[in-house]
Amino acid sequence: MGSKLAKFAHLSPGDLSLIIQRAWEDRTTFETIQSQWGVSEPDVIWLMRNHLISSSFKMWRMRVRGRVTKHRALRHPEMPYLDNKIADHRRPHC
Repeated sequence: MGSKLAKFAHLSPGDLSLIIQRAWEDRTTFETIQSQWGVSEPDVIWLMRNHLISSSFKMWRMRVRGRVTKHRALRHPEMPYLDNKIADHRRPHC
């Protein structure tokens, strides 16, 4: 586990939170996450497994497993992947 934690040492808690947020978004690809933060798909899975409660992780894995929108290579050629902007789902009072 220590070697996995070392992969995330360059990331702030805010970065980790953004990665988790982006991983939950259906249209944000794993490739986008890797290009923005240098975190691969297996590392995102590890991060989600270790930062979410078990039931939330299982629900997330069911959502993303085989989801075409999470992988650029699986998308239809006409489907844009303009997923480089972070969606802001926060409420004004947060």
